[in-house]
Amino acid sequence: MNVYHKELSRGRWFEFTFFEQMANIGSEVIRALSWKNRNENYSRRAMERALELLELTIEDEKNKSKPSRLKELTRLKEVLIDYFYFENQFGSCEEGWKRYFNSFTYASRRKT
Repeated sequence: MNVYHKELSRGRWFEFTFFEQMANIGSEVIRALSWKNRNENYSRRAMERALELLELTIEDEKNKSKPSRLKELTRLKEVLIDYFYFENQFGSCEEGWKRYFNSFTYASRRKT
């Protein structure tokens, strides 16, 4: 798999909040969904970028230190791979993915 986010993988990604990380992953997943039936290559590349960001998020110490968050991230990876590359045994749907990731986009934009 190609490395798409060289700058982020050097450390900048770990400065983002969890919500910002998830919102960025979500934008790639939604991009992959939008290309799914129109251009398989574009969809695959967007999904590879999403998985790369998800791996960086899993490796982030702030997420590793929270077992429930780490569990969600690893399950997310499993379900995304199942949806895009295998039989969709978890019964995911495009609208469900959009709802899931849109909540992180909203949370990342809220002022604390």
